[in-house]
Amino acid sequence: MVFTDDTVSAMAAAVDLVNSAEPPDTMTETAQLKDFFVRHGYTGSRTGAAAELDAVRAQRALLRRLLTSDRDTAVELVNAILAEYRAVPQLVRHDGLDYHIHAVPPDAPLPVRIAVETAMAMIDVIRADELSRLAICADDTCEGIVLDLSRNRSRRYCSTACGNRNAVAAYRARQR
Repeated sequence: MVFTDDTVSAMAAAVDLVNSAEPPDTMTETAQLKDFFVRHGYTGSRTGAAAELDAVRAQRALLRRLLTSDRDTAVELVNAILAEYRAVPQLVRHDGLDYHIHAVPPDAPLPVRIAVETAMAMIDVIRADELSRLAICADDTCEGIVLDLSRNRSRRYCSTACGNRNAVAAYRARQR
């Protein structure tokens, strides 16, 4: 794969967060935010408060725009995010992970860390000219984002549910 582990992790987390807004919204409770935090290996401070949940949910629109933009717009958004949060990239090692990049301190608010880590990951995606790895789900009823890290770039659906729904519909159409 073209990308480092921290880039893949940040992109997967961003796509997961953005797709949580798709009906039914799967980021409505602080327990769901905690699960997201753990599932995606975030480190640093976390309040677990409703205000933090609201702030993370508010990031979804910006991240959707970033992940679905053309290359020049994505560059503008990345630069704006990094400037807004005064990101200073540094190599760090922690929790058994080898060196990777963090650009804000571990006590920065979780929504800030999510935005900056996504922006840092997008730097790699933009520099490698691999924005085609991000797409909108091929399911006509879904607006989820697909992160296609497959070797042959064959992923079309944002989730197994969308893929299965389309496979069943195609099967039924063939049976008619």
